[in-house]
Amino acid sequence: MKMDYMVCTNCVMDTTDPEINFDEQGVCNHCHKFHDEITHKWHPNEEGTEKLNAIICEIKKAGKGKEYDCIIGLSGGVDSSYLALKASEWGLRPLVVHVDGGWNSELAVANIEKILNYCNFDLHTHVVDWSEMRDLQLAYLKSGISNQDVPQDHIFFSTLNHFAVSNDIRFFLSGGNLATESIFPVSWHGSAMDAINLKAIHKKYGEIKLKKYKTISFCAYYIWYPLIKKMRTVRPLNLMAYNKNEALCELQETLNYTPYPRKHGESFFTKFFQNYWLPQKFGYDKRKPHFSSMILSQQMTRKEAVQKLDEPLYDPQELEEDIRYFCKKLRISTEEFEYLMNVPCSNYRDFPNWDFRYKILKSLRNLFEMLPGFKVKISH
Repeated sequence: MKMDYMVCTNCVMDTTDPEINFDEQGVCNHCHKFHDEITHKWHPNEEGTEKLNAIICEIKKAGKGKEYDCIIGLSGGVDSSYLALKASEWGLRPLVVHVDGGWNSELAVANIEKILNYCNFDLHTHVVDWSEMRDLQLAYLKSGISNQDVPQDHIFFSTLNHFAVSNDIRFFLSGGNLATESIFPVSWHGSAMDAINLKAIHKKYGEIKLKKYKTISFCAYYIWYPLIKKMRTVRPLNLMAYNKNEALCELQETLNYTPYPRKHGESFFTKFFQNYWLPQKFGYDKRKPHFSSMILSQQMTRKEAVQKLDEPLYDPQELEEDIRYFCKKLRISTEEFEYLMNVPCSNYRDFPNWDFRYKILKSLRNLFEMLPGFKVKISH
């Protein structure tokens, strides 16, 4: 039964998330989860500073005698750029990796260059085979599922893991943060790391074999890398008072960093997908979870968020130009584009996936954690 339209009275999440629910005061489950669970992982205080300093010492100790002590994936966006700047200030020696999926904006390339020049970090760029990326992205568009960023996101993490193993690096520094990304509607996404899902979608809709596009298996992601290789993801921005606007100002003042007109402007595909394809096809406006996260971290008021949501996602002329570029890049006609826009919507669960395996792993983890001194952290 479809729920009547409703907006949270505390943030701006609404019933476009089909799994949302509200209490008697109209406050949504995302807000409750933030206060009940997420605040325990977010430490923008002295406790966070102590934890961060301890982790930095651990990273330096583990990397002693090695060329690099950690690895950072750099997109040119604010979060990863600010993280790279802080890593330099902390005296870390990261291997910086950029994955070029074929959709980089010129501005992103310029910002990455500014960061590297200032921090004097080594950069390894992995250029994804375009024929394979194009075929995989077209397969995803034909599938009609909501998360079209999977082909880019999966190869990003796959490449980072490859470089980490080949360089004997245990620590990943991630710009992921709860201050601006605490709300993540599960119903809008599947896991970008689900190689079973990715291969199933490509098998049904793809036209060429993926020979160079490397995936990560379920066992590698949840067992081999974290438990056998002892690799660990660290999110330093969760251990400081991270404010996105202040971070942007610091990047501008320090590096002459140029901001993007909109979130994820470093990738043309993500910009187009999040600001046109997703809201037009599914009614999902990614600004809502982003603004709601910033409301909860007190970086934005609800009134400001409502006003910003009233602003159009796209300028009509810019949209027309972007559709033309999108079609040209993927080598499809405007008629084919319209066809893809009208393909029936589907859910990632309509295709084989690793959800059942994940449930089993989570149950085993809960069982083993009953043993004294045993603790395993898994993320989905």
